[in-house]
Amino acid sequence: MNSSALPAPLPTAGPVHDVPLPLVLLLATGAGLAVASLYYAQPLLGTLGADMGASAREIGLVPTLTQAGYALGIFFLAPLGDRIDRRRLILAKTAALVLALLLCAAAPTPGLLLVASLAIGGTATLAQDIIPAAATLAHESRRGRVVGTVMTGLLTGILLSRVASGLVAAALGWRSVYAFAAAGVALFGAAAWRAMPRFAPTSTHAYGELLRSAVDLWRRHPTLRRATFAQALLALGFSAFWSTLAVMLHGAPWHLGSAASGAFGLAGAAGALAAPLAGRLADRRGPGLVTRLGSALAAAAFLAMALAAALPPVLQLPVLVAGTIVFDLGVQATLIAHQTIVYGLDPAARSRLNALLFTGMFVGMAGGAVLGSLAQARWGWGGVMAVATIASLSALAVRMRAAR
Repeated sequence: MNSSALPAPLPTAGPVHDVPLPLVLLLATGAGLAVASLYYAQPLLGTLGADMGASAREIGLVPTLTQAGYALGIFFLAPLGDRIDRRRLILAKTAALVLALLLCAAAPTPGLLLVASLAIGGTATLAQDIIPAAATLAHESRRGRVVGTVMTGLLTGILLSRVASGLVAAALGWRSVYAFAAAGVALFGAAAWRAMPRFAPTSTHAYGELLRSAVDLWRRHPTLRRATFAQALLALGFSAFWSTLAVMLHGAPWHLGSAASGAFGLAGAAGALAAPLAGRLADRRGPGLVTRLGSALAAAAFLAMALAAALPPVLQLPVLVAGTIVFDLGVQATLIAHQTIVYGLDPAARSRLNALLFTGMFVGMAGGAVLGSLAQARWGWGGVMAVATIASLSALAVRMRAAR
């Protein structure tokens, strides 16, 4: 590779003051393509099982291993962004994700499909390298809106992945989904190789020391702990809702199929659209205010959906749709604000700070899936909404205490 073709290195400290819009959009696209890889399998599980002659238990491990790989990758791989040039890390993970997707497309046995799924999860953490890169490039006065724009791409990837996967699989077969996904990620890699600047490493720690230093960051920054706890609580309510929605809609009085529950995912568009707006508000009025507003919106939405059980069925569904839009907006706005807060704590440790924030969030999501299922089995949909409301009010209490 001709080194003269590479962009000039960034300084060790001090972000670029005006990030070109095409570069911001490229990073947003990369984040969306990477995180979409986690969700392509979900609409395909029935087709996968029939095509490969796999049991329901084997095929059920596909999304589980993908999410497990993502969680492990966040903790063990994302901190490397502080140790090596983020450009090199992003390009390396891009190549690895392309290979994992192609392996999935060509997998001849369920066992190899599971290995590929785990690899996709680990390498899809590319998205968690792109976000700190965007925060580093942005000037402090514009960091919220730049991170918000990149998060819009990420959230759009989550929103559209299931829809695109189902449509492509219906027309061309499930293997083509992964082949097209690999091509998209490869195109992003080629564009990133040409457009992304180099990033000077901000840490000289060896890998083991890097992980230990993440623990030190957790101990040293109460602001990080508050942000992580609050976002984990919101993620708990978010996950409790989405992990039980399909079961609730399938039962009385709705008796709606999977298509209806999938349509509720379009409410995620509100979160995606709110991301840059939340970033701008964080830049102008401070991210703390956005965290309080977002937590309050989520709590109000969950409470309204809980109280809607007393309404006639014809009125319950509109409340459910509106509540889904509002709580999703609140959760995503709060996440943008928390990222803005956390990235400002220590510019030399943004990758580790990001890893800690998102690890806490995924722990909250896992807990929400468990608590939501237990609450639904024991108390029905009202119990799920009670869990989500209490979790959101607890997040608001954390942010109110931080304000005081």
